[in-house]
Amino acid sequence: MKVLVTSTRPYDKTFLDCANQNLHQIHYLESVLDQNTAPLTSGFPAVSCFVNDVLNASVLEILKKSGTRLLALRSTGFNHVDLDAAQKFGITVMRVQDYSPYSVAEFSLGLMLALNRHLHKAYNRVKEENFLLDGLMGFDMHGKTVGIVGTGKIGLALSRILHGMGCSLLGHDLWENPECLSLGMEYVDLDTLLSKSAITSLHVPLTPETHHLINADRLQKMPDCAILINTSRGALIDTKALVEALKTKRLGGAGLDVYEEETALYFRNLSDEIITDDLFARLLTFPNVIITGHQAFFTREAMKTIAETTIQNLSDFESGKPTKNIVRSSSSE
Repeated sequence: MKVLVTSTRPYDKTFLDCANQNLHQIHYLESVLDQNTAPLTSGFPAVSCFVNDVLNASVLEILKKSGTRLLALRSTGFNHVDLDAAQKFGITVMRVQDYSPYSVAEFSLGLMLALNRHLHKAYNRVKEENFLLDGLMGFDMHGKTVGIVGTGKIGLALSRILHGMGCSLLGHDLWENPECLSLGMEYVDLDTLLSKSAITSLHVPLTPETHHLINADRLQKMPDCAILINTSRGALIDTKALVEALKTKRLGGAGLDVYEEETALYFRNLSDEIITDDLFARLLTFPNVIITGHQAFFTREAMKTIAETTIQNLSDFESGKPTKNIVRSSSSE
């Protein structure tokens, strides 16, 4: 099958070529897929997209006219796809349902430790030959309560790590995970979790129901000096409300691998440009905020699985083989 891979970075090509083994005719495009670049999909029955590609109704209509029949997402999340429009235009959407949950779980722990123990400050301080410890005091995570919002595979992987560190676990999800319960996790409503947790980590998909799940009211329920971690999707948090909470010193810190308006920023080099997103620029000024560029998933193991699953999705679609990786519009269920 002839496929166009958009938003391509060198590592995408390395892993996809290795997984492909000449099964499909892969063409790579560095540019993000959007209204301007969508005409480049002409002649490609399959397009493989990433989380920063724009896949709204207007773009999908162009893809339909270009002859595209398959969107092979290189991600688990699909909130950036207008599924109703895809169904209307007869475009099948497939995703990578599972990759390494450990990659995101371990990265989430890294953000917790960096914020709690001020590793980012300590690193810069020592580079300036300043070896004072003033302002670097943290707390033992052993014995502290950590709230896990979303206890699927990633939430479970993180819960196991934190259980091994001696943390008490609170969970919030639509369904209780028996494996989390076996770790001693107590399931509570979200407001209770936020009010009792020294650290809260978000691991739920972005849906209309979870948009701005963490808003001004819920930020007020968190204890002073609590740490908030988000390695899921940026719009789970109301960024404006988060900035206000940080300004008033309501939070001990925030570790953000994702950002509400990251599409215009992430996965590109903007070091020679002026960032005009005032909220993002304000977040960068806080000493107790660590922002990374959507890299929690980025391990060799995860990239290998993403590439192999994407190639398998292409093959399954081409052969008409049933697969669990097809994403359907809620209106078709």
